[in-house]
Amino acid sequence: MLKVAVFGANGRMGRAVTRVVSASSDAEIVAACTEPGHETVGQDVGELAGLGSLGIPISGDAEDALVNADVAIDFTLPAAVPGNLAAAQATGCALVMGTTGLSADHVGMLSHASDSISILYGRNLSVGVNVFTELARQAASYLDGDWDVEITEAHHRYKLDAPSGTALQLGEAVADARGQNLADVQVLGRSGHTGERPKGAIGIHAIRAGNIVGDHTVAFVSDTETVELTHHAVDRELFASGALRAAAWLVNKPAGLYSMRDVLGFE
Repeated sequence: MLKVAVFGANGRMGRAVTRVVSASSDAEIVAACTEPGHETVGQDVGELAGLGSLGIPISGDAEDALVNADVAIDFTLPAAVPGNLAAAQATGCALVMGTTGLSADHVGMLSHASDSISILYGRNLSVGVNVFTELARQAASYLDGDWDVEITEAHHRYKLDAPSGTALQLGEAVADARGQNLADVQVLGRSGHTGERPKGAIGIHAIRAGNIVGDHTVAFVSDTETVELTHHAVDRELFASGALRAAAWLVNKPAGLYSMRDVLGFE
């Protein structure tokens, strides 16, 4: 039985992870954690997720939460990453990192920590989204620079970062297939007198409205035709299911930094 600790247990994704793990016959929640001093510290994680009591109070101490866990699933905030990484290293616990909005410095921290523990980092842990990303990568390898690429993403009004991690993941896949560096060619929205569209640019646009779980479209547009790839998320538990699949895959792996491409066996 896979023993899971839930970081960010009070958040939307943390509650989804609690529900998905609790429904699994192969995994169980042994601990849950949030930031020290948060109003949910001490509350039962099952009650917070709408499941009734699981007998597991939410802790404000990340290291203490990992003592009996095989793996932690982390959907928190970038500010929590250093502390959560330190706790995982101190206990030797594997870590699935699903937190979005990480900076290059945060990713560097993950890379450094992966010298001693196994870490899987993904901007989106959905199986479908990662297959979608591979399809975008393949399409970009066939459709040359004469095809303009525009990526559009839409999320609920409460999402804190933009563009989404998934949109950036898609942009990186397209850029990589074309031998580009996304940072050199991305255009994040447009405003004012922008001039003509540069050849090879990758446009990325964000919508925030209502309670949209997550929609992403990659459009390849030539002078004569358009190819669109689209993914619609209808329930955030799909991300939690992907995180649990990643956790089960990761737990017996040697120290290193892994991705969903490794889990799914993409070359």
